Amino acid sequence: MASLGLWLVRRTHGTGDGRAFGYAGGQAAMMSGLAFVCVVETVAMSVLLADWPVLHAVVLFLDVYTVVFVVALHAASVVRPHVLGPGVLRVRQALHVDLRIPLERIASVRRELRMTHEKAEGELDVAVGSQTTVTVELTEPVAHVTSFGRCHEVRVVRFHADDADGLVRALARPVPL
Repeated sequence: MASLGLWLVRRTHGTGDGRAFGYAGGQAAMMSGLAFVCVVETVAMSVLLADWPVLHAVVLFLDVYTVVFVVALHAASVVRPHVLGPGVLRVRQALHVDLRIPLERIASVRRELRMTHEKAEGELDVAVGSQTTVTVELTEPVAHVTSFGRCHEVRVVRFHADDADGLVRALARPVPL
């Protein structure tokens, strides 16, 4: 919900001195559609439960909370973009993924649109809308800690960026440390 507050005041989280690269555009239509369907369901349930005031109040609360939660999920992606900072590329996905890749470990970077992602050892796919647009190969692995606290070593990172070409160009240039 803090992301919703940041989104309303048009702030980002953790960008600091770095250059932000958004990825939420790839999921905006889907999230808007989901929020719309939740609003329609809220109205329908209000009409159906009008004769049961206690049940109506409970379901209305849950439905409104669901709409706010869906909007907050999208806000979390908007306010936590990927960040290219001094000496590090930060690959993020809302609150779920926050991987810091030291720039000296990047062996190659390329724009590569992929729609299917098979799980493989040593690879991390951070897909948005079931697609990734940037592939980063590393000289040595970096540690990725999952939401459940498991640690995985990754050598290849694929993720989506709205401006994939700009991100690839920025990574191709040497960045001062």
